[in-house]
Amino acid sequence: MKKLLMLGLAALCISFLTLGQTGLASESDISQEQANIQVIQDYYAAYAEGDLEKIKSFFAPDIVWRIPGHHPLAGEKQGPDEVAAFFTQLDKGNFQADPIFFQSQGDYVVDIHRGWSNVEDGGAQVDQLFTLMFKIENGKIVEAQNFLSDQHQADDFFWRVYPLKPLPERLAQ
Repeated sequence: MKKLLMLGLAALCISFLTLGQTGLASESDISQEQANIQVIQDYYAAYAEGDLEKIKSFFAPDIVWRIPGHHPLAGEKQGPDEVAAFFTQLDKGNFQADPIFFQSQGDYVVDIHRGWSNVEDGGAQVDQLFTLMFKIENGKIVEAQNFLSDQHQADDFFWRVYPLKPLPERLAQ
């Protein structure tokens, strides 16, 4: 069921990307789309290596990365430093991403990947399919929108692994 939901989300993303598109793609369009997919595949390779500086090299200076949910890591991350800080936190939770599918059209790349964590404390785990829709400009990621197959599972996991400090520490400057 989750796989069907994620494939449906991917189809919706791809349908969104094709709105208003007519005619056949030119060879240069296909080459650019292949180059955009390669950017995302190379980004995932850097992520798998855990090389934060290499990961940041894929980000445009004005990158916006959107994480859905109601948990401490959710929200819009702006700029390479905020996005890198998000990935630093994912690393603390042993979060892994295994790419499954890539599709490109124009400036957009959609991927489906298995996102999971092997935190071994007996609490909530996360293991599900994610879809990311990337916008690529000049070989850099300028936008990323994350879609999840089970938002409740993700919220539960992220709240457990990344709890907020208690009051008043949380509000102290």
